[in-house]
Amino acid sequence: MSTLPFLVAGWIFLVGLYGLVTSRDLIHTVGCLSVTQASTYVLLLGVGYRDDASAPVFADVPVHTPVVDPVVQAMALTDVVVGATVTALLLALVLQIRKRHGTIDPDHLGELRG
Repeated sequence: MSTLPFLVAGWIFLVGLYGLVTSRDLIHTVGCLSVTQASTYVLLLGVGYRDDASAPVFADVPVHTPVVDPVVQAMALTDVVVGATVTALLLALVLQIRKRHGTIDPDHLGELRG
């Protein structure tokens, strides 16, 4: 098992996290959150990868042939769908904030503080 996918996933996560910490508007924050979540795709694919394994289609594969884990592939696909949904919801919330307050800069949204 190679450590390269895990290092790439960690790097993508850190890049997204840096963008979250340094962002100055809410749309940039949503984009950085999407980048941070993209690291989970790479992590899941790194966990499920096997050397010399075939696709998990069992129609005409011999009995003891190694295959890639289909559960991890299904989890990655679910992660993509959930990520797209969360991004769409957050962008809709940013649009509503822009309509009501006239800005997307978090420092100018003092009315939202508790």
